[in-house]
Parts: sequence; structure tokens; C-alpha cells
Amino acid sequence: MAVQAGRTRVVPTLAPADDEVVARVLEGDVALFEVLMRRHNPRLYRAIRSVLRDEAEVEDAMQQAYLQAYAHLGDFQGQAAFSTWLVRIGVNEALMRLRGRGRLVLAAEPPEGGRVGEEEHVADPSPEDQAATHEARALLEQAVDRLPLHLRTVYVLREIEQLSTAEVAAALELGEEAVKVRLHRARLALRELIAARVGQSAPKAFGFLAPRCDRVVAAVLAAIPARR
Repeated sequence: MAVQAGRTRVVPTLAPADDEVVARVLEGDVALFEVLMRRHNPRLYRAIRSVLRDEAEVEDAMQQAYLQAYAHLGDFQGQAAFSTWLVRIGVNEALMRLRGRGRLVLAAEPPEGGRVGEEEHVADPSPEDQAATHEARALLEQAVDRLPLHLRTVYVLREIEQLSTAEVAAALELGEEAVKVRLHRARLALRELIAARVGQSAPKAFGFLAPRCDRVVAAVLAAIPARR
């Protein structure tokens, strides 16, 4: 808090950076680990959710990932962002669970040197109201859930969590070119999935329901005598 010209001025305290919080936890301020968890819960949830999809198991895997991160906090060297390090732990925990159930099937890596065109920006839908926003989000989530695992994890981290290509590559232990290829394939697959879902509803689009029909007919009929 600073005092200037007889007036008390409150200077906001900046939240400590991840590296600082980690250092203080390692020094014995264990309670500060909660700061890291609350700060990174959304990202870790989405990363693990992209692999497991079962909500109860996702939460369990998140807890286990945090416990592993805490136990190995001294191994964090700061060479990558703490969030990248944490996501890698979470994804590995989720993949281990799939392997344990015999449900892990990984696609072959794309050929080395295989290139794709420039990544195009897929604009988020901008619905006019909350109902449309909810429907658009639900449609996207359902489509993402149907992607193969190796495409789904890359898409969630790159497009939803907005990690850079380098950060996704580090988190998933992939080459950057492999991340670009998988992202490109995920986008193409999502277009097909969403187009198929939307196509089923196309005949019902822009429906002109009975109340509106009645209102227009009544207005026209009321105006006809005036034109005679």
C-alpha cells in the first residue's frame, strides 16, 4: 500500500508467477500448491478429458496427476512452462489408464517431412443468443469427442486451450510437424462430422412456424380491402 499527498493509494498485488510459486512450495509453503491447482485446473481438465472422456475418471486422473506433480516438483527445471510440464503428466496418466484397460490404439505417425498447407483459422461461431451459443458448443464438443485419440488431444490443446504448436509438441512429446499434421487432419474430420450433423437438420432450417404464418396471412388479408 502506498501513500501519496495525504491520500492512501492501494497498489494491487500481482499474482506470483508459476516458477515463484513452485519455489515457495519447495521451500515448505505447501499451502501455495493450491494456487497452482486452481490456476491450471481448466487446462488440465481439458487435456485429460480429451483422452478419457468419462467425467468421473477424468477427475480421478486429475487428482493423480496433481499428486505426481507435487511428488516430483523438484524435477521441474523451468525449461518449459509449468503448464506444459503439468499437461504432460496429466496426459501420460490418462494414457496409462487406457493402456490398463486395453483400449489404447494409437495411429501411425505421419511420414517425416510430410507438410501441410498453411493452417487456416477456423472462426468460432458467433450466435446471436445464449441458446444458440449452447447448441453450437454442444455440437462442437460432441464432434470433438468422436475424433480419434491422437487427433483429439492435439485439437483440444491447440485450438481449445490455445497452446502454441511448440507447447503442444512438448506436452505430447511429438515433433512440431506431427502436431501440425494432426491438427490439420482433426480440422478436416471435424468439418465432416459437423456437416453430417447439420445436414440432418437442414430441411428444418429457417422454419416458418404456424404462429408466424398466421400473423403474416392475417396482416395481408387485412390489407387487401384497403387496396380495392
